[in-house]
Amino acid sequence: MSSTREQRVIEDPWRVFKIMAEFVDSFDTLSRIPAAVTIFGSARTRPEDPYYKAAVAIANGLAKEKFAVVTGGGPGIMEAANKGAAQGKGPSVGLNIELPFEQKGNRFSNVSVNFHYFFSRKVCLVKYSMGFVYMPGGFGTLDELFEVVTLVQTGRIPAFPLILFGREYWKGLLDWCRTTMEKEKMISPGDVDLLKVVDTPEEAIKIILDYRRTVGVPENVPDAFR
Repeated sequence: MSSTREQRVIEDPWRVFKIMAEFVDSFDTLSRIPAAVTIFGSARTRPEDPYYKAAVAIANGLAKEKFAVVTGGGPGIMEAANKGAAQGKGPSVGLNIELPFEQKGNRFSNVSVNFHYFFSRKVCLVKYSMGFVYMPGGFGTLDELFEVVTLVQTGRIPAFPLILFGREYWKGLLDWCRTTMEKEKMISPGDVDLLKVVDTPEEAIKIILDYRRTVGVPENVPDAFR
């Protein structure tokens, strides 16, 4: 047996306990927050950017409506959303990931959980939320978008609101989904309509409030996490 393989045999079973500890700690903390909305977006967005200001406004409005606001805990849009939630006197949740570049925990989180593993963090970004807002972002934002829309599309979680902020930013992606993916029958007609596109914070907040008014606050853990 090679030394590398021997090392894996020794280390991998113990790594399971590290993963388990992340889930235990995060579930214990997040199970105590009220119904939440997760806001995703680029870590590179600057405070002077209109999208940053919009994220502040969305989070502030949601906090005033008694929602917790969940983000990845870092800079950019995440910082903006945590800032807005804190200003709105609500739970401002930051799920921070250890990265060699870019990611630093922002100072506006009043509920913080640190993660080493991306996949355990991604579970927690979804598990306690009943709505999702996607501000303009890069690969990470797209990863999180398609992960959640797949859970909704396959019926593993309820059809929670999936809101894309910034029509101009998302237009090309949505056009491609319709003209290529749907045309080639890689997705079903209507799948793209799971995504609601808005251009103002007020529109985003209204969609979340309408959903809560119509469906109520979910009491049970979605099937995807059982």
